[in-house]
This record gives sequence, C-alpha cells and structure tokens, in this order.
Amino acid sequence: MLQALDITFRRAERAIFEGLTFTVHAGQKVGVVGGNGVGKTTLFELFQGRLHPESGDLLRPRSWRVEHLQQDLAPSERPALEFVLDGHRALRRVEAELAAADPDGDPERVAELHMRFDDLGGYQAAAQAGTILHGLGFAPGEFNKPHAAFSGGWRIRLNLARTLMAPADLLLLDEPTNHLDLEATLWLEGWLRRFPGTLMVIAHDREFLDRATAHSLHIEDGRATLYRGGYSAFERQRADALVRQQRQHEAQQREIAHMEQFIRRFRAKESKAKQAQSRIKALERMERVAAVQVRSPYSFAFGAPDRMSHPLISLRDVDLGYDGQPVIRGISQSLLPGARIGVLGANGAGKSTFLKCLEGTLAPLSGEVVRGRHAEVGYFAQHQLEDLEQRHSPMQHIERAEPGWREQQARNYLGQWGFGADMIGRAASSLSGGEKARLVLALIALRRPALLVLDEPTNHLDLEMRDALARALQDYPGAVVLVAHDRTLLQRAIDELWLIEDGRLSTYPDDLDAYAAKRREQVARVPEAGAMQPARRDGSAPNRKALRRAAAESRAALRQLKQEVKRHERRMEALSAELKAVEAQIADPETYRQTAAADLEATLARSATLRRDFLAAEQRWLEAAEALEAET
Repeated sequence: MLQALDITFRRAERAIFEGLTFTVHAGQKVGVVGGNGVGKTTLFELFQGRLHPESGDLLRPRSWRVEHLQQDLAPSERPALEFVLDGHRALRRVEAELAAADPDGDPERVAELHMRFDDLGGYQAAAQAGTILHGLGFAPGEFNKPHAAFSGGWRIRLNLARTLMAPADLLLLDEPTNHLDLEATLWLEGWLRRFPGTLMVIAHDREFLDRATAHSLHIEDGRATLYRGGYSAFERQRADALVRQQRQHEAQQREIAHMEQFIRRFRAKESKAKQAQSRIKALERMERVAAVQVRSPYSFAFGAPDRMSHPLISLRDVDLGYDGQPVIRGISQSLLPGARIGVLGANGAGKSTFLKCLEGTLAPLSGEVVRGRHAEVGYFAQHQLEDLEQRHSPMQHIERAEPGWREQQARNYLGQWGFGADMIGRAASSLSGGEKARLVLALIALRRPALLVLDEPTNHLDLEMRDALARALQDYPGAVVLVAHDRTLLQRAIDELWLIEDGRLSTYPDDLDAYAAKRREQVARVPEAGAMQPARRDGSAPNRKALRRAAAESRAALRQLKQEVKRHERRMEALSAELKAVEAQIADPETYRQTAAADLEATLARSATLRRDFLAAEQRWLEAAEALEAET
C-alpha cells in the first residue's frame, strides 16, 4: 500500500502540508482533487522523491515501480514509435545487452537474455506502442516522424504514450487530458480502467475522473481526506459534509453565545463565580467549528453584443482544406443568434479546420461563406496563449484593449476573471497556462462578439473556472460553436451537436452520451495495450479458441445486463402507472364520501406498498445500470 503519515512540508514560510495522512491500497484508482495551490503536484513530487518532507513518512513497497507523466521532456529526434518504446526502460536495457552480447562467446548468456526479452513482452512491444499511439490520435504514417517535429501539444501526447508504455506499480498522471481531444480522452479512460496497478491522477475533467477513478483524495488546508467514488460522488459527499459542518457551527455559536451571556451576567456574583469560571475554561478548551465559506473566485460574463445579424454566417456548399486538398466537403449550414453548437469528430476529421473557417482565417477551397454585417467572431485557440504580449501584464493588456478605462475599473474586471492584486502586474510570460487562458478569454469578452468560436478552451482551466465558463456561456445571448473534450462543459453549454466524419459535416441526431458510447464501442474493437495477451515461452500466440470463448462469454454477460436493465425499467413503468392511478383516487374528494372505511384503508395501504415497491425497483435498476455502464 501507499501511505502518507503525518507529513509536514513548507515552501518558504508557507505550510503546504501539515499532518497530511492517508492510505491508498494497491490497485486503487484515485483522483487527487482540491483547489489551486493546495499541493496536488507537490504531493506527486514527494512520491517521486524530487522533494522531501520536513517531517513524517511516505511509505510504499520498495519493489514498486513508479512512473509519472513528464510534461516538459526536451524535444528529441527519436522517431515517435521508438520514443514511446524508450519508456520501457527494462526492455531497452535487455535489448542493449543483447546487441552487445557475443552469441559464440557465451550462448547461455544470450539464451538467458532472450528469455528476459520474452518475459518483458519484447516481441509484442512495438505492437503495444502502436496501439497506444493510435489510441492517443496518431496516424500510422506519423509513427516514424521525429518527436521534435510535432507541435507542443502533440509532443505532450507522445510523453503520455511513453509513460503508459512503461510497466508501473504506481502511475502518477498530472493533467493527462490537457492536450487530448474527446476521442483520445475516451480511449485513455478505458486504458486506465484496465490498468492493473495503482493510479493517482490530477485532472479537472469531471467525466474523466468519474470513469477513470473509484476514489477521490481531497486536499484542503494541508490535510487530505479519501472519499469512495469518482468526482461526482466526492462532490455529493463533500456537500453533505459542508452542510453538517455549517449546522455544527451554527449550533456551536448558539452554545457559545449562551455561555458568554451566563459569564457576563454572573461572573461578578460570588454565588455564581465558580460556575462562570467553569464556563470560561470550557470556552477556552472548545475546538471551534469553522463557518463554511464556499465562494468561486470567478464572476465574469460574456456581455450581450450591441447588434447581431440574422443569420450570422451562412456556408453554401463549402469545401475546406489545405493546398487544394479538401478535408471537409459540401458544408451547407447557417449559424443563427443564440445557437449552441458542439462540434464532434475524430482526430484529424477537420474540427479545427472548420473553426478556422468560421473565424475567417481559412478561406474555402470552393463554395461561399456569407457573413452578416454584425457578426463579429470571438475566437479562442491554444496558440493564442503564446500570442499574448509576453512582456505585458494582464493590467497592460486590458489598458491597451480599453484605453478609456480607469485603473480601478480594469482591476475590478480582472478580478472577475480570478486575477488578484498580486497577479495583475506580472508579465504574461510568468503566468501559468490556466492564467493565460483566462486572460485570453477576458480579452475576447471585452469585445462583446456576436459569435464565440472556442477550440478546446478548458485546457489548463481548473474545475471552478470550467463551472464559471459553463454558466457564462449559458447566459450569453450570442451564438457559440465549441470543440471540447470536457463533456460536462458540452452538456451544460450546448444544445445541438454537429459531427464531422468521412469528410462531411452533419447534424448529429443523438446526445453526447450516445456519441461517447459509440466511440467506446469502436475503440473496444481495436486491441488495447492493457488487454494484450502475453506470448508463450515457445513464441506461439495465445489460444484463439479460448479468446473467442472469452469474448462470447463477455458478450453474453453484457446481453444479460441489458436485459436486466430493461426488465427493471418495465417493472418501474408498471408500478408508476398503478401508483399514479391510486394516488389520483386518493386525491379525489369523492373517494372519501363514497368509499367505505375499510376499502379506503386498503387503498391507502396499497399506495404505500406501491411506493415502496417502486423505490426498490428503482434501486435495482440503478445497480443494474451502473453495472452495465462499468462493462461498456
């Protein structure tokens, strides 16, 4: 198991951890959650041995192999596939020994090395690395492309692939979804669910945490609490705990007020002085329950445009692409004020290409794009974080965008976006990725555009900022076109889905859950790294008949779960209909005038029985549905 025992750690004069204690058991998958600056990344650095606590102990089995996602690996000229294979260091060492060994000089040594190579999965390693690369969105033609030739976001994907390639007993992933699209995120969820070791992951994506983890480690005020369940379960439990804490605080405040009133009234009276002193000592010893203070640091909005054209943009039989080669053909769509569009599609399908056309930086290869007079576009993409004037502070950016504003007005505006007094004067180059993203969004909001075109705006944003962004998009009266891997944001901010697939853009007829389920089913048809069968000693493949039988048994179990869910649904529908009829009878005043007392009592009893049966059926349905979701 993994244990932190009474850990204290400070940076400068600030205590990051004080008395930090928790236990994670082998094989558990844990989401590490908490506000910015609470020490989530610091905790990972402690487990890696890069930092050391002032006091306390960090315990784990000595034999455990610990792997972590390195975001900042230097660009390499290694081909992508070889770069990923390098993550399996033990295999690379055996390969090097084999290359250096003299088969004639020590044949037994060479035979032993071949056995170790086989034990480490060497004969399947290239296929395993290819599977990981494919899952993370790399095309086979890119496998031999040098690591350094990829853009920053894609290099981080390669760093993640390299980490997943390494055998690990403890896997530490800090923001692994930041540069992934929805398809790659869905694949990663499945890989992590099958990962047999212990997982600790920091992420700001509710859906990802819900599906990839089964426990949540909440860090706050230098201490940690382990909750059972993914992020949604943690939120519910945390909310319940805060409600209880507030009630305890209020009860304690009433008790304190009563004791203080007694002290003021009787401490001067000789007959009551002893009791008053007793209450004074009790107040001094009392461990105070703090009042609950939950306040988001963000309170911004996207203001209403002064005017909006109707439609904003019309695309008429448009082909989009590069160097004369179409990526998407025959787009015929119009964007109206108030539209809420989420754009779906696999990596490389053309989502960003379509958004660049809406923004106006990519001209169509053919067809016509008609823009209204009042159709200003506010465009967000990751490259804009680096397009900021890096020497200028957030305050200087706002002053340049709104030269007529007073200083306090600019300070107030930046405060709505989470920029405190200590941040507004810092150079943009010193800001974190999330802070830069907030600044870009703040500058976009100043312009009050009629159309927001957002390409993965949640990268680097914390959960509170994502919540605030969803609320702001809900209230925004203009149109929104959004590409995001954060399904919670899509579900809260989007009314309609468009799908780019096979070079065509069309309206997606179902909801996001159905799309995610479809993608998971497609991913499941591709052999997964976590599900690869080890080669036998003789080099033969696993028994295909056994594999087919196992697959058939899995399908049968899945079919049985689906049938069970439908059976409970039919039972709930029948009970609900009968209960509604009985309750309508009870609600009718004529029932009480025309029904005998014994019959009325039987009707009331029947209502209670039906309600109890419905709740039981609903609970069974929930259990079956959760089991089905876990299997799919």
